[in-house]
Amino acid sequence: MISKEFFRALEQVADERGISKEKILDIFGKGLLNAYKKDFNGQQNAKVLFNEEKSEILIVATYLVVEEIDPEAEKGTQLTLEEALELKKTAKLGDLIEQRITPKDFGRIAASSAKQILTQGLKQLERERNFEIFTKKTGEMIIAEVVQINDDFVTLNCGYETETSIPAKDLLVTDLFVGNQVRVYITKVEQTTKGPKVYVSRTDRNLVKRLMEHAIPELQEGIVEIMGLARDPGDRCKVCVSSNNPKVDPVGACLGKNGNRIKEVIDQLNGEKIDIYKHSTEPSELVSNAIQPAKTVAVIINHKDKSAIAIVPDDQLSLAIGKKGQNARLAVQSSGWKIDIKSETDASIQNIEF
Repeated sequence: MISKEFFRALEQVADERGISKEKILDIFGKGLLNAYKKDFNGQQNAKVLFNEEKSEILIVATYLVVEEIDPEAEKGTQLTLEEALELKKTAKLGDLIEQRITPKDFGRIAASSAKQILTQGLKQLERERNFEIFTKKTGEMIIAEVVQINDDFVTLNCGYETETSIPAKDLLVTDLFVGNQVRVYITKVEQTTKGPKVYVSRTDRNLVKRLMEHAIPELQEGIVEIMGLARDPGDRCKVCVSSNNPKVDPVGACLGKNGNRIKEVIDQLNGEKIDIYKHSTEPSELVSNAIQPAKTVAVIINHKDKSAIAIVPDDQLSLAIGKKGQNARLAVQSSGWKIDIKSETDASIQNIEF
């Protein structure tokens, strides 16, 4: 069958759905074979051939010419010599002969079945394509749109006809408006019969990392690196940064002129505070930087268990520890050092030399 319209439509469907022509032809071929079986009493002896250059679609049935049909043989794969001679005048016993079948001659039910298989197959290919797309995005940030809100969950449109739900408690209050676009971090993707199930988060600490990479060119280029990051979602985040170029100040690069770069990140997190401090290979300097904005008088390092005592002025003890111990906890998590913070007075009472 010659069908230029079919191959033009094939190009269009492939482009619109983002699916390769080869995969669509494979699905369409299965549909044609299914239609053939329905019209030819379930025969299994055919194959579909596509010739794109000639805009040709062929269904070719192959038969073995035998003296007598073997009842144990696969249905429709054999012909008697008498039947074979009707198809090919030179046929003889033992020959394999081919018969071309025209798809347009298929019955209405068979054609409907072929169409159904094509439709279902395209949906499955789209699910597989979407799963592949989101699997590649695992560990990355995407922009999703809020499409529905209820008491416990918020439904987000992630694109590619894929929706996901996220607990309302994992979003900030200002996120909770239908039509809002929010940046989320993909933590995991699973394949289901209905398509990919995408797990996203607004509270994962890696979202901050991706937002910073988006806003700060030096991070994208690898000139500046994030060495440690700790976060209390919606409240505060502490980030340790290092520079691979001695001429580039990592903290300054992250803050930007007048703090514009980090403000862009803070705005995306709806006001979550972000503390940036400089990494150091010298442990005492690293610990001192980590507990900023408090200043240290001295830092006593224990390399064996990677712990430190940070001694601060009496009037800065509460600042160093932070509300409910937040500053100290984030400093420990982002630096990788156990830090015990003491005031000068307490250190003196405990006979700690500094």
